Amino acid sequence: INAEYGDYFHIKHRGESRGLGGIFFDDMDYIPAEDALAFVQSCGDAVIPCYMPLVSKHKGQEYSESEEQWRLLRRGRYVEFNLVYDRGTKFGLYTENARIESILMSLPLTARWEYMNQPGEREEELLEVLRNPVEWATT
Repeated sequence: INAEYGDYFHIKHRGESRGLGGIFFDDMDYIPAEDALAFVQSCGDAVIPCYMPLVSKHKGQEYSESEEQWRLLRRGRYVEFNLVYDRGTKFGLYTENARIESILMSLPLTARWEYMNQPGEREEELLEVLRNPVEWATT
């Protein structure tokens, strides 16, 4: 994760990153509109060829109740990040006469928080990466 964006997506009160990566569209006013559009289109064109093999590989895979609970805990981290740190969400919530439901619609329908959760081995591997991100791409 690029350090600048890694800092933004860091959930300080948890000591971990919100997730494993992605594209952060912020302060792009210095990029010509045609270049920004070309970049977004190239990203969009890459999604299906990258994502479909993953879907094909895992579509019939069973998951356990504990894995489902872990997924809900991770969704809870997303909620925490959005409500506590996300600039866009905070801006919207503090805007006079804002449509609050429209702002909160990006939040998952279900999430979970659990006191003193004890992650399993696979979950601990993910937490290690979230706590100690690696810069894998440069800007």
